[in-house]
Amino acid sequence: MRILGTLLLTCYSVCCMAQDEEAFPDSRLNNKRESYTRIQEKDIRSDLSTFTITGVEERMSGKLALQSIPAVATNYNSITFSNGDIKVVITEGLFDPSKHKLGYYDTKYLIKIDGKVFYGDYGSIPQKTIASVLLVVGKDTVDIPASSYADLYHPVFAYKDGGNIRTHNGVYVSGDKEHTNIYIYMQNSETKGSYEVTWVIRDKKFVRRVVDTGILK
Repeated sequence: MRILGTLLLTCYSVCCMAQDEEAFPDSRLNNKRESYTRIQEKDIRSDLSTFTITGVEERMSGKLALQSIPAVATNYNSITFSNGDIKVVITEGLFDPSKHKLGYYDTKYLIKIDGKVFYGDYGSIPQKTIASVLLVVGKDTVDIPASSYADLYHPVFAYKDGGNIRTHNGVYVSGDKEHTNIYIYMQNSETKGSYEVTWVIRDKKFVRRVVDTGILK
């Protein structure tokens, strides 16, 4: 009887958790303005299909992979990519809830920060932010506006694969005689609504970001 009671209690807990998850809406799913499916530029969309999860279904057979800039320094607080001519450094910061307006659903699920949907640690108060995204091309520093990562939280720079530290993130380059595109890519895996983001830079100028959620289920 004791074993049966334990099993029933476990089943009840699982059902409650499932119902709790269903009662917790993901308002990011309606925020498609910056998603991969909204990209109109054919060259950018084609390039992103070679490395993003969202674009995998449009990946053209025979299309060559883009030039990849290697990660030269990776830890749990930052990541650096460099090939001598292009350098990218992404660093994390700490989230201070006292400096933000927090919007809750059902008084316990955080779904908006400063009146906007956000990505990473969705449903709870974030712990980590993206503090900066630095891009240097040759001798020129390219401005990546803080607004393009201000609503992105819980950055994941590295993971362990056996005894090795690896990353799902990357920097990619494509172009022709007229234009050069640089793509800075980050992927965040979490329990609810994993997301990926790509910052798009063309000819040393920030163009846009591309954000999609619910990429891993």
